[in-house]
Amino acid sequence: MAGTRLPPLLEAVLGVGTDLELRTTLQHIVDSAAELTGARHAALDTVDPGRDGLTGILPLTSPAGTPLRARPPGAVPPRPGTLRVPIHVRDEHFGDLHLAGKPHEAPFTAEDEQLLHVLATQAGVAIGNARLYEAARQRERWIEGAAAVTTALLTGGSAADALTTVAERARMLADAAAGVILQRTDEGGMEIVTASTHEDPGDIVGATIQPGSPVLEQLLGGEPVFIDDSATDPRMTTHVRHRFGPSMMLPLEADGRLIGTLALPRRRGGRPYTAVERLLACQFAYQAAVALVLADAQHSRERLAVCEDRDRIARDLHDLVVQRLFATGMMLESTQRRSAGDEVRSILSRAVDELRSTVQEVRTAIFALQQPPAEAPATFRGKVLRETAGAAALLGFRPSTRFTGAVDSRVPDQVAARLLAALRRALATASRRPGVTRVEVTVDVTAGLPDGRDAVRLTVRDDGTAQDGTAQDGSGQDGDGQDGSGQDGCAGTTVTWQAPL
Repeated sequence: MAGTRLPPLLEAVLGVGTDLELRTTLQHIVDSAAELTGARHAALDTVDPGRDGLTGILPLTSPAGTPLRARPPGAVPPRPGTLRVPIHVRDEHFGDLHLAGKPHEAPFTAEDEQLLHVLATQAGVAIGNARLYEAARQRERWIEGAAAVTTALLTGGSAADALTTVAERARMLADAAAGVILQRTDEGGMEIVTASTHEDPGDIVGATIQPGSPVLEQLLGGEPVFIDDSATDPRMTTHVRHRFGPSMMLPLEADGRLIGTLALPRRRGGRPYTAVERLLACQFAYQAAVALVLADAQHSRERLAVCEDRDRIARDLHDLVVQRLFATGMMLESTQRRSAGDEVRSILSRAVDELRSTVQEVRTAIFALQQPPAEAPATFRGKVLRETAGAAALLGFRPSTRFTGAVDSRVPDQVAARLLAALRRALATASRRPGVTRVEVTVDVTAGLPDGRDAVRLTVRDDGTAQDGTAQDGSGQDGDGQDGSGQDGCAGTTVTWQAPL
């Protein structure tokens, strides 16, 4: 080897290992090969571009000219005026360096080939180091992502928010077009319940995999599924599959419990997932599933603690407050019967009525405390309490609420819906009326219509300034709205709505 070629070779050998980023390393190799041999054209092709996520950027070329057409390993020998040298990473054939176009159409010499073999040997070492570095970086990102998901899930939020957190973080880590969570349906299939995309995911949520699908059998069995092209794979049956290309479908399973499936599709024509990415994504899915189970258990413990506390408060109210109020009312009624003066009896009567009203409100508060705090009310009584609680933000205080009769069992769903709509309008009207400091809501299922039919009556009273045309209702058949003078402490406006049962 001529002495004049040694310094450039040393510089080239040292140069290919200075950068740990794989794509940059490969470009250094191509540029150094062209510079060492004086070739006008240099290119590098790989046996398996998808192995390192290089699809779409190879063959790499030197700036000196147009790229050569990459040849698969074992092809016919290079034509005259060209040179090809293999690159091995450990025992793996990584790819080939192709050179062509010596100055003045001169042939490549044995010395050129020897220099290129030395460079190729060092290139194999540099590529191996770059692979290790890239794998370490990816592993670090996925570990940090899994830790962030665990922290987010264990610091609160609903179940839907937890699934969204997993989908969003996984999409960013995998450089995917979408992060999707699927869960089982009652029919035995799977449905997309959460989706994170760059655009509006509205048309993705709700897509289903029908029972009997081959991919479904693998997912329900807890096996990951890797897909090269979602648009053409016959196993994919959702109506949005044509948008996506390579995809991973990973079970979210922990302690033998299948929570769902995490799908990470890339855009159509996107680069395939590498073996390292698949492994890291599977590990992330398992850790996310464990975090979801832990978060659900934590939320259950918190809900149990809240329910136990509310139950204790309800028992205290019932055992202490209600019984004392009831005993006081009995004492007042006894005194009222023994009293001789009309004025005293009138005062005692109002006091007894006030105590009865207070007992009714305390019992309503006890009922509200006994409802699950994190769930939407399913009963008519619970829905009425929700409406009055929501009106407190507008009124500045919470309306008092009383129920008479078997409210939950006697009011049909259609009638309940109309009553709730009427209650909502009446409370909104009261919030706009001046001078309102008290609102009373009464639901009575022991009422009757003039024709003798049983009815439910909703009454909303307030003590504000009455305005013409304010109190009106009457939506639907047998509905009836009217203004009237207030009672029981409310001297403003009364709105009544009733319907047959």
